[in-house]
Amino acid sequence: MKHRILVVEDNQLNRELLCDWLEVEGYEVGFAEDLKAAFAEVEKQPPHAVLLDVQLGADDGLSLAVWMRQQPMLRGIPLIAVTAHAMVAEQERILLAGCNACVSKPVDFKLLSDQLRRWLATTTSPRRNSEPGGETKDGLGDRATKKEVDEHTGQCSRGGR
Repeated sequence: MKHRILVVEDNQLNRELLCDWLEVEGYEVGFAEDLKAAFAEVEKQPPHAVLLDVQLGADDGLSLAVWMRQQPMLRGIPLIAVTAHAMVAEQERILLAGCNACVSKPVDFKLLSDQLRRWLATTTSPRRNSEPGGETKDGLGDRATKKEVDEHTGQCSRGGR
């Protein structure tokens, strides 16, 4: 079974680049160019992972992450922010909103591939009902809350898994 990745990106060139790369890597790809379309796409067919631009025009893409973490059937889906926001404080905000990792633009595709493999290997198929998700009081499920920052790339991810 192919993993389905949802790309949420408002910039057409970036969206096409990510979608084309994911297809070459063997993933099934869906996309949304704004928050409204992203919410609809996730509700219609929950993906196995989401690549999320943090700044979607005037909208904060992290509102999708916050919403997904509040939904029992979506809580365990990996969210990887793909963003131009490389500052450490911004990366912390991204992780606190519910993203599992963040990759800076321009995208290092080796790093993105590693993050996708890491998080997809630890998740099950998206749930379409309210199965228990191993949640904890922080709503992060069994994802650890320790942040890891790669000293060489500045990329960040949650520890654990």
